[in-house]
Amino acid sequence: MMVYEMRFLENVPRFLFFTGKGGVGKTSVACATAVRLAALERRVLLVSTDPASNLGQVFGLTIGNHVTAIPDVPGLAALEIDPEQAVEAYRERIIGPVRGMVPAEELASITEGLSGSCTTEIASFDEFTQLLTDDSAYGQYDHILFDTAPTGHTIRLLQLPGSWTEFLSTGGDASCLGPLAGLDKHRATYAAAVEALTDPARTRLILVARPQSSALKEIERTFSELTAIGMTNGFVVINGVLPESAGEEPIADALRQREDSAMTAVPAAIADLPRDVLELKADNVVGLDALRSFFRSGSAETTAPRVTDLADVPDAPLVALVEEIERGGHGLVMCMGKGGVGKTTIAAGVALALAERGHEVLLTTTDPAAHLTDTLGAEVDGLTVTRIDPDSALEQYRAHVMATKGKDLDEEGRAALAEDLMSPCTAEVAVFQQFSRAVHDSRRKFVVMDTAPTGHTLLLLDAAGSYHREIARQMGAANMSYSTPLMRLQDPAQTKIILVTLAETTPVLEAAGLQEDLKRAGIHPWAWVVNNSIAAAHPQSAFLRTRARNEVTQIVRVRELSDRVAIVPLLAEEPIGVARLSALTGGIPQFA
Repeated sequence: MMVYEMRFLENVPRFLFFTGKGGVGKTSVACATAVRLAALERRVLLVSTDPASNLGQVFGLTIGNHVTAIPDVPGLAALEIDPEQAVEAYRERIIGPVRGMVPAEELASITEGLSGSCTTEIASFDEFTQLLTDDSAYGQYDHILFDTAPTGHTIRLLQLPGSWTEFLSTGGDASCLGPLAGLDKHRATYAAAVEALTDPARTRLILVARPQSSALKEIERTFSELTAIGMTNGFVVINGVLPESAGEEPIADALRQREDSAMTAVPAAIADLPRDVLELKADNVVGLDALRSFFRSGSAETTAPRVTDLADVPDAPLVALVEEIERGGHGLVMCMGKGGVGKTTIAAGVALALAERGHEVLLTTTDPAAHLTDTLGAEVDGLTVTRIDPDSALEQYRAHVMATKGKDLDEEGRAALAEDLMSPCTAEVAVFQQFSRAVHDSRRKFVVMDTAPTGHTLLLLDAAGSYHREIARQMGAANMSYSTPLMRLQDPAQTKIILVTLAETTPVLEAAGLQEDLKRAGIHPWAWVVNNSIAAAHPQSAFLRTRARNEVTQIVRVRELSDRVAIVPLLAEEPIGVARLSALTGGIPQFA
């Protein structure tokens, strides 16, 4: 097999960032790149900034929040920035030096200020900036590769160095960063991080997409936003193009037609960037053998016999879930899961079905990268579509605080309050407020929420937990009844959590992990949806039947995890627009 000459691997700089819509194969491309660079006797550190990281699953070992050497790959080490471990270490770095030196009351105040979801983000971000700037700890590596979280979370992460640099340069009081004595150190670190990110000789941005219109639009948006902060050295990798070995049959023909249409209409902003194309693999990309052959032509072919045993996938239509949801008359439906599994599509399909049945429905999203209006394509009677946009939420929140808390302050007090509200942390509070409002609306109508990818959603739920604990403390002391967003999320009569996944190893593992995280918060998922199933579409070619055979194992696993499961087959046409979305909960068109 011949090795692909990948353009993004020519004259590789020190820092590589792999980003794009969830589920496009960023981790596979990043891991294969790390293995290839290590084979060239380079010293490589592979880092995941995704709260739902799966580097360990790809390499078949536990990595976690510490640098771990990869066995059998000399020169390669990996690190997963785990939010919980990062925040614990971060708090101790701040509190440890002053413990026993300041009054207990002051120490308690510092600790409380470091207990929110904002501190969790800052702790992860702090580790990220150290990787870019701390040569004493990481200077031995020739290359540091970042396998990033899905797009919206990544943009936030990459914008933070500039945001904090600007905020600190104005003298802002960022209590979540720790005692003020350390701000000068932070200012210098963040400025150095900005310099590294915007230097094309040191940093390259790898925009990974599937051959799908939505994924290509997503990397166009990403590149535009990151170009605005000075990251201009971009390369495009289109991953997962159906190979010739997939054969000729209705499913394969329909997929190729969709891919050709998407790749012909590459968005203008990224059309002139250097571009590489990788074929879809028959098997999951797990283990060193798969990673070492990832960039070889022909590695997509399967050695399976022409007829592969494939158990029938039972009929499990999405409409059955819609009918059960409808019986409640109102309530909150939240679609959660790994990025790229089709949460937006499933949320839009469920909301549309409820509206077509005569109900008042609010369809909203907490995902900065979601485009619900593009998915629907038209207005629908009874269906209101909104988006919890961080910028808009922040603007409204600042205006509200200034109008309420600031109305009785003098000019100096208002200036100090306005300065505090410029902290990047304020955005998290603003988004949570709008999220809470949507949860409240579900008491009188259906609210269907398309959430951000897993890690970002867990931070939002952590904010709900922090808010609940504070309200419980205040109201409990006064012996008063109360209701919080977390309490509504915990009540299955008010909230139905739908975990959306693909019938693939990593998405199912991550959804199972999310289910356990939710249960620890007292939230019990109501149903699972297996989306885009090739097995449920009953393919005929050996290549597609091999992929389908791998799916069946995962579908069986999903049924072990939940007693309420829907399976949506791969469709002949991408489910965009009212007519195609209606097909998700009606008669799904078969391949012809």
